[in-house]
Amino acid sequence: MQQLILAINPGSTSTKIAIYRSTERVFIKSISHSAEELSPFPDITSQFEFRMQIILDELRASHIELEHITIIMGRGGLVKPIPSGVYAINEALIHDLRVGVLGQHASNLGGLIANEISKQLPAAHAYIVDPVVVDEFDDIARISGHPAFERKSIFHALNQKAIARNHAKTHHLNYNELNLIVAHLGGGISVGAHRKGRVVDVNQALDGDGPFSPERTGSLPVGALIEASFSGKYSKKELQKMIVGKGGYMAYLGTNDAYTVEKAAKDGDAKATLIQEAMAYQVAKEIGAMSTVLQGDVNAIILTGGIAYGKPFINMLSQRIQHIARIFVYPGEDEMKALAMNGLSIMMGESIVREYK
Repeated sequence: MQQLILAINPGSTSTKIAIYRSTERVFIKSISHSAEELSPFPDITSQFEFRMQIILDELRASHIELEHITIIMGRGGLVKPIPSGVYAINEALIHDLRVGVLGQHASNLGGLIANEISKQLPAAHAYIVDPVVVDEFDDIARISGHPAFERKSIFHALNQKAIARNHAKTHHLNYNELNLIVAHLGGGISVGAHRKGRVVDVNQALDGDGPFSPERTGSLPVGALIEASFSGKYSKKELQKMIVGKGGYMAYLGTNDAYTVEKAAKDGDAKATLIQEAMAYQVAKEIGAMSTVLQGDVNAIILTGGIAYGKPFINMLSQRIQHIARIFVYPGEDEMKALAMNGLSIMMGESIVREYK
């Protein structure tokens, strides 16, 4: 019997699904959800039945033989901090995805939907892998400067880990023997220090520190932020939106499209040029910081994510970091493939399936 892998990746306004047969992708679909469709649901968790039914309807309409699905990989959500790896979906994981122990996010639905679909298919088993809360920090990396504010590991774990492992495999090396700096350059930017297979430090890329990005502020002058918070000019929600959604390129240039900024800079727009260079400057600073975490022993710097398609940005960035280590550019991201390949590793008996507690 042919064995199929179903990958499920829910986003805020879309749900991506893909079917793989071994390494071959046989089906992929991004299902958009309009504001009108989502408006009846008061929160993310209440969208569960709606999104699951759409997935099942789409698979049936596309004549996918559901009985051949043996592995279902759901995008991991905001669960408790956990080491990198594949996790079987159990009751503890379901509970934490539902309540959102670290917050509500559409990715929380990935494991919930995968689990429910697996119950309807006789041969299927459900898992998550490398959620954004993967935490492999050294204890020293948790120290911020005040015990009330511990540094947290929230980053693009799925893509960073997949790209790092693929890089190692391509060069006939062992990821667990390498020291790498991986920079995910997208709507959010995370720069991780990968030491012998563990991400021992990384900027908190959701609403924390590090470089600004097309729509996030990254690190801010703390005193000025406190003043703004108590100025009466902004509500808490408005400040949160300034930091995530309307920061970075959006705040300075009114767009979160890196290509639009790149084109404007190329056409001579002085402000676009300055802000683009500033973002490259900040990413370079973070990469430099991570090189100190690895004590200068860096085998390679890996640049990935959608912004890595932009040659002018990569050139600006590379000029500042090329002295650290050799640079490898892997543009874009393929989270669906990353999910599916982790599913294949389970199927082949190559992955240790962890228990979530």
